[in-house]
Amino acid sequence: MSKVYTDKNNLQVLYEDNHLIIVNKRVGDIVQGDKTGDKPLAEIVKEFIKYKYNKPGNVYLGVVHRLDRPTSGIVIFAKTSKALSRLNRAFAEKEVKKTYWAIVKAKPPKQNERLVNFLRKNPKNNKSSVFNNEVAKSKKAILDYELIEELDTHYLLSVDLKTGRHHQIRAQLASIGCPIKGDLKYGFGRSNKDGGIHLHARNIELIHPVKNEKIKIEAPTPDDTLWNSIKK
Repeated sequence: MSKVYTDKNNLQVLYEDNHLIIVNKRVGDIVQGDKTGDKPLAEIVKEFIKYKYNKPGNVYLGVVHRLDRPTSGIVIFAKTSKALSRLNRAFAEKEVKKTYWAIVKAKPPKQNERLVNFLRKNPKNNKSSVFNNEVAKSKKAILDYELIEELDTHYLLSVDLKTGRHHQIRAQLASIGCPIKGDLKYGFGRSNKDGGIHLHARNIELIHPVKNEKIKIEAPTPDDTLWNSIKK
């Protein structure tokens, strides 16, 4: 049930049962369809379920949450409407614990710190601006970060996300002088070859929406030189 499975679409399944399926998103995958017309992860997961269980007709799949296209890591989908409604409530009531890994070039100002800011999204450039005080149309953003490893030329941060704002981790880390590797939008000097950024949804903890059991999932990091250099 928790065995990592990879199919012909390179879909990496971290957990699956009758009610939900949790996958490890690759850099560049979009969770839901957008104006690009690229095949979304949701459709790939539907195809996986349809083929694996030889299901006739349409496959039900509910999108519970999303990750930015340049990021990688854990994405949860619901396989039943009951699971979807309960997961939506759990996310809304902040009962789901999400931990991200971010690789940055600059050493953060503190070993660990809580960042509390206000973010305002600009739809024209799809970017969030960070403010220390509340401004019009802004939303409060809270995260905790910890420096967990010093690499040769970069730093690995663990980020505990307390709120789920647009580009929150990317914007808030950039605001303290630590843009994520490859993130040109938020001030990193160079793009990554794959167009992604070194931000990875590493762990998630939640109560199963139907079984009422605690689930803890960890997603392997992408296969590249920098991620592979991590000792932890």
